[in-house]
Amino acid sequence: MNKSFFTIKNILTVLLLMFIGIQFIDVKKNISQDQSANAIGNHYNVPPKVQSILKTSCYDCHSNNTIYPSYSKIQPVKWWLADHVNAGKRHLNFDEFNSYSREKKLEKLDEIVETVKEGEMPLASYTVIHQDAKLSASDRAEIEKWVSETKKGIK
Repeated sequence: MNKSFFTIKNILTVLLLMFIGIQFIDVKKNISQDQSANAIGNHYNVPPKVQSILKTSCYDCHSNNTIYPSYSKIQPVKWWLADHVNAGKRHLNFDEFNSYSREKKLEKLDEIVETVKEGEMPLASYTVIHQDAKLSASDRAEIEKWVSETKKGIK
């Protein structure tokens, strides 16, 4: 019994030291000082209501600027958030939207409507903490209308 106790104590000590150690490993934050020339709002009409919805519900993961919550300073959460934001930006980046081909722009706009309609975006894991990011029926309708108008301008 005494031997088991020391083994568990040693394991817990090592785990604690590892947890403390990983706190010093940093990741690059998704914060840009400059607005991208390719930002969607620079090339297409984004009404103020839609812009507000996008900033609140989409931009943390789908732009070049993330507003980080206080818990993002703790590892391994910091790694998880960095990976999540990078994946979101690879899929769709509103700040780089105009760099996409015509076909990709139309595809991404269709995906926006589909994921919003299906309730896939914003992610439930995001809206649990960011309650204001939840989309109402009128928010979804505004996005659909905006996407439809934007697609006409691209075609």
